[in-house]
Amino acid sequence: MKIRNKLFATVLLLLLGMSLWAAASVQISIQPESMKPGEKGILKAVMTIPKGMHQTYVPGENDYFYLDAKNPNLSFGATVYPAPTEKISATEWSYHGTITFTKPFIVKATAKPGAGKINAEFAYNICLDSGACEPPETVNKDISFTVIGEPVAVAPLPETTEAEVIEEPIITAEIPTTEETIPSEPTKPDGQNVWKFLLMAFLGGLILNVMPCVLPVLSIKAMSIVKQAQEDKKQILKHSMAYTMGILTTFILMATVIIVIKMTGEAVGWGFQFQNTGFVLFLLSLIFVFALSLFDVFLINAPGMSASTKASSKGGVSGSYFSGIFAVLLATPCSAPMLGTALGFAFVQPPVMILVFFTLIGLGLALPFILLGLNPKWMKVIPKPGEWMNIFKEVMGFLLLGTAVWLLHVVFQQNGGNYLLSVLIYLVFLGFAAWMYGRFVRYEYSKTTQWIFTVLAIIVIAGSAYLFLPVPDASLQGETAQTAEMQGWEGWQTFSPDLVKELVDQGEPVFVDFGAKWCMTCITNEKTVIQTAAMEEAFAAKKVQLIHGDYTKKNPEIQAFMKQFGRAGVPFYVLYVPGQEPKLFPEIITIPMLKAALEEIK
Repeated sequence: MKIRNKLFATVLLLLLGMSLWAAASVQISIQPESMKPGEKGILKAVMTIPKGMHQTYVPGENDYFYLDAKNPNLSFGATVYPAPTEKISATEWSYHGTITFTKPFIVKATAKPGAGKINAEFAYNICLDSGACEPPETVNKDISFTVIGEPVAVAPLPETTEAEVIEEPIITAEIPTTEETIPSEPTKPDGQNVWKFLLMAFLGGLILNVMPCVLPVLSIKAMSIVKQAQEDKKQILKHSMAYTMGILTTFILMATVIIVIKMTGEAVGWGFQFQNTGFVLFLLSLIFVFALSLFDVFLINAPGMSASTKASSKGGVSGSYFSGIFAVLLATPCSAPMLGTALGFAFVQPPVMILVFFTLIGLGLALPFILLGLNPKWMKVIPKPGEWMNIFKEVMGFLLLGTAVWLLHVVFQQNGGNYLLSVLIYLVFLGFAAWMYGRFVRYEYSKTTQWIFTVLAIIVIAGSAYLFLPVPDASLQGETAQTAEMQGWEGWQTFSPDLVKELVDQGEPVFVDFGAKWCMTCITNEKTVIQTAAMEEAFAAKKVQLIHGDYTKKNPEIQAFMKQFGRAGVPFYVLYVPGQEPKLFPEIITIPMLKAALEEIK
């Protein structure tokens, strides 16, 4: 373990060191430096991309790759983008080596003689060829120029084309076709678009309440609601606000982690923590223990708590707070309708905007319980306490055990059968520790007995975790990357960007599916839509090439592919129809929806 940690730290330091010297260099200049009113000039930016890195560009989306300039005495025309070093597709260009941007301008007729400065700004966002991307960078430079001569009447700068502006070849590469011409001026997201995505984030958070991933934790909250139904209005509102604060706290912490990871140059997407076995094990342990508590294996009491102290602590506001935390932890494998698009936009925004987006998602998730807190009369429909509550509680316990089985399946997919057996042994010890705590840490026993068994329970949990949970190195797992066929996707090909490009270039209709074993929405779509006999027949009738990508473990190629479409997580579905733009589907799909899209294939 120590050797592995040292190796990880060494690699991290090397990556950080690389980020310091692997920055692109940008030189900005103008020609000529002295001009008369009415004369034309060119602002030029020459960018040198380090070896092993590239700049990706989506034609028409210039938010993080542009050349801009300002000066009150100059009138600027359209920025001319260089032809791509490699045109991966109509919607993705790639640049390597040295490239040159130009921006024509004309000295205004009203310009007075004298020295001036152009405020030039060049933005870029380069990535390693292996997939990880650096944060967006902006180079600002003041370029000096001189206006000579008196103001004269001049014609405005005409619409420019590449041939009119460029006097020397930029790079030797394929020239874009007329349909792929770059829009005239790079534009940053306007306020209307930002508000639209903010609304989508809020509504996406609201829809998360009915997604499969969140339903298990709602069982915990449902138990809380049942107990609160007979309480006074103030107490119900306290529980609702505590639940909301648990949700918001967790979303803000998650946003902070994402910001820090992005600042290190690492790519990250929605649900990324479920690609980490340690996080899955942590959540599995909590869910398993919660399930045991619903079966009354144990109750959480502090050692030495007396009956009177216990009676005074039944408010359970902290329980509502932690329910909110669990709601978020279990919500992140799901990507609800509208949420995927909003996150795709948010993940490329500045840190403050990422925090705003995640806060709105949290408010959307908490909204139903906020409304219940403000309108406690709605809870009066719940029957009075009785034996039905114990039955309901135990049913909810089985639902949580089902969630634990799902997480065990994720562990199996990530690490193989041998490691799964170790985790199951650990759960036996965890269950024993919970029973021991629940059996002996009671107010009828002495304080000494309670403390002894509390310590013993902690030792059992820590010891079994140390013995059985260390994740084996990838080279020792005995598991290799599985193809789509090996994963049960009969007739499907394993995703690679080159395969998609090759099939699309050949004029084949292509359907791409990305999912993950920890994504309940993905699994639901697969079982009820994609892998049904009806869809298999529909795909076969149109001779669609089927491609599946597994995002259970981190996959930079899948992440980069989704980023091209403005998405940050799974599920992800896109259909390539020959002669048309790719059709991106929402997170929740239906058979009629896919069949209607297939009808466009001639």
